[in-house]
This record gives sequence, C-alpha cells and structure tokens, in this order.
Amino acid sequence: MILPHERFIRPEALRGEPLANRAAEAKLAEAVGLTASIGLTVVHTAIYPLRATRPSTLLGEGQVEMVHEACDKQGVSVVVVDAALSPAQQRNLERAWGAKVIDRTGLILEIFGERARTKEGALQVELAHLSYQRTRLVRSWTHLERQRGGYGFLGGPGESQIELDRRLIDDRIIKLKKELETVRRTRGLHRSARARVPHPVVALVGYTNAGKSTLFNALTGASVLAQDQLFATLDPTMRAIKLPSARTVILSDTVGFISDLPTQLVEAFRATLEEVAAADVILHVRDASHPDTGAQRADVLGVLADLAEGPTAALDEAWQGRVLEVLNKADLMGGIDAVPPMEGTIAVSALTGDGLDALCLALDARLSAGMVIADYVLAPQEGARLAWLHEHGEVLVRVDEDEAIRLTVRLTPANRARFEQDI
Repeated sequence: MILPHERFIRPEALRGEPLANRAAEAKLAEAVGLTASIGLTVVHTAIYPLRATRPSTLLGEGQVEMVHEACDKQGVSVVVVDAALSPAQQRNLERAWGAKVIDRTGLILEIFGERARTKEGALQVELAHLSYQRTRLVRSWTHLERQRGGYGFLGGPGESQIELDRRLIDDRIIKLKKELETVRRTRGLHRSARARVPHPVVALVGYTNAGKSTLFNALTGASVLAQDQLFATLDPTMRAIKLPSARTVILSDTVGFISDLPTQLVEAFRATLEEVAAADVILHVRDASHPDTGAQRADVLGVLADLAEGPTAALDEAWQGRVLEVLNKADLMGGIDAVPPMEGTIAVSALTGDGLDALCLALDARLSAGMVIADYVLAPQEGARLAWLHEHGEVLVRVDEDEAIRLTVRLTPANRARFEQDI
C-alpha cells in the first residue's frame, strides 16, 4: 500500500522504440509529477536506456543492482517504474530490491482511486483496479497456494485460494459492469433530454494539467477544482454559458488524458468519454508552454481515435471536423501574441482571461456553420413563440409592424423543424 510521504526511488525505463518524440527528461518530469500529486516524496530518480528488455526483470542485471544499491543507501521502501511491468517482473524486482514496486499503470490507478468523488467515478476506478489486480494474483503470497476442501464425499481437493480470489474478483467485475451500464443508460437519458431542449454541447478534452478546469471556470464562473496538478479532475462537470450571439451552450469538463493511458482506464471511463462523443464541438485544450505539447497533442488525438474504432465505437467518423484547438497558458509565453500562430487554433490564457472573447466568437462561428437561416412572420400576441426563437436561435433581423413581427433567424436544422412543426 502506498502511504503519503513514503520514501522511494523511481527508475524510468526507456524502450528501444521512439516515444512520439518525447524526451526522456520530459517523461521523467511527468512521472515525478504523477508521484508528487498523491503526496509521495521523490528521493532519487534515474533514466535507464534499454537495448533490449529482459523478460524476468525488464532492466539489465547491472541496472537492477544499481537500483538495489540506491534503495539501500536511501532507505527506500517504494520503487516506481515508469513502464508497464508484467506480474512476474514486478515480483522479481520486489525480491531483488526488497521494496514495494509499482509500475506506471498501478501509479495512475492509485491517483484515480484518491481523486474519484462521485459514485460513477468510484465505480469506474474500482473496475479498473480489479481488472488490473486480477492479472497480479500470480504474484500473491504463499497463502494463495492453500486449497479449500471440496464438497460431498467425492469432492476433490477443492479450489485454491488464488482461484477463489480470482472468482470473487470476476463476480465483482460483472456487478460493476452492470452498474456502469446503468450509468450509461442514465447519461443517455440526460443527453436525450438535452437534445429536446436542445442546447449545443461543447466538451473540453486535453492532456492532464493542460488547464481545462481553469478554462472551464473562466468561461462559466464556476469553482471546479483547478490545481497545477496531474489529474485534478476525474468526474465530469457541466454548466450552461452564453456566447456573444446570446446562444446558450452546455460546457462539459472531462478527465484529462495521458501518454500510455492504461487500457483498463480507457474502458472503465468509457461512460465519461461518451460525453465527448455527444458533443457538437470538441475543445482540445493544449498547454502551449509545455516543451512536449506536440507529443501531448498526439496522445490525446490517439485516444480519441481509439474511441472511434471498433464495433463499440463511441465517436463517429466525422469527429475530427468538430475539434477546435485551444492553445492555453499563453501567459507563460509572454501573452497570446507570443504564441506561434497555427491554423485552426485559438491562443488564450485561462488564468488572465486573455483571448477568451476570441474563443467565444470562434465557438459561435463553429456552431453557426451548420445552421440554416429562416424567415418568419409572427403576430404580436405570439410572445411565447417569439421568446422561443430568441432562446433557441440567433435573431438576425427583426422588423416590428402594426400587425406583425417579421424575423430572420439562424437555427439548427433540428430547431427549425421543431419550430415549424408547431406552425
């Protein structure tokens, strides 16, 4: 079990293949940030390039010995390896170093376990934890080798403790999946209700710590937790905002992505990520000041692309056309004018508010691109219908006559059909 302020050493293992142009030092800094975000104290770090990975320990014999010496010198009790370890590798390294070993997946799961606040978030994290733990039963202690007696006169030796534990985990996973399916149905009903309103949905996505929650608060006036911390937000939050055209949109803040995101988390958080799938606009928030902003962008788009593949794809094939990139943290680069201009992007500083007006105008323009313009003539007493058009559309021209009100309105095709059905 990881305890706050525990002393540990963290070797980062670099594989032979390229890491999306991500520098080893940047990967190291990210891993240190992950550990620090849950209160662990880093006392030693090291980068170990690998010519080849060893099936038994991942690292070479000399590297394993160097870590062992560092553990003894520093009094280390926890070692975090920024790589995916097999159960056997994890067990062998723990024996070699005399310390608890956590790989990248285990570390991220630990963070998620501390941060989940809603019932949905807790269910998603528990499912991811159990899916991960099930593969780790092979590294359990001696008590798991004991067997339970069989039933009846002809019963065999019965099932071993490890088989019992695996069965209990499988039963719990089945139950969690059913509960999460209920969550998905509930979210589907909520989306259907919003579609009947309907207000466009704008979803914030991006690499963890890119400033999504700070931008969300700046646009909505909300007080969602926003810290200079990895995975500060796990549970989705929604608020309504008004754009310059007076159009109301629903802004959704979602969980941040990260490189090498554990597959267990991608599946477990599918219900949350479905909010992205239903969005009319996907705001991809990037930390423009980060040295690895290009690699982070590739990681986020890679996760979204995965959601658009397979028979259970959550995103449609046209999702890329709904993405608007926001280059955040311009204040760390000297202001929005100092951010290198790129086509299809908006530079902002969520902290200072610079560029937010331009972002809202860009959102208005993007949402208006698929809208239609219609002309209507209303009687002066049709106040409710007039208010509906102002609420759900953008009134471009209004001419008040003695016995009529002539309007030119920009509407979504769905709203136009809905309004004209009542004529």
